Amino acid sequence: MLAIRLKRIGAKHRPYYRIVVSENDRVPRGAFVEEIGFYHPVTESKDTRIDKERAEYWLAKGARPSATVKNLFKKHGIGA
Repeated sequence: MLAIRLKRIGAKHRPYYRIVVSENDRVPRGAFVEEIGFYHPVTESKDTRIDKERAEYWLAKGARPSATVKNLFKKHGIGA
């Protein structure tokens, strides 16, 4: 089963996340199928970019978003 979740990258105390589609049983930092966006929570504006078309494509294929990604999708008007 596919999952849409955050993959943490960045330095200590400076998190930066990529929004990726991966197999549910893989480790979060492991291999992924596709990267569909990023989330940078440390900045004042909490920079987020999501490829809406690809996110909706993967949701239609049955991928399930994590709780945090689901909240990000709501903010960007992506049906989850």
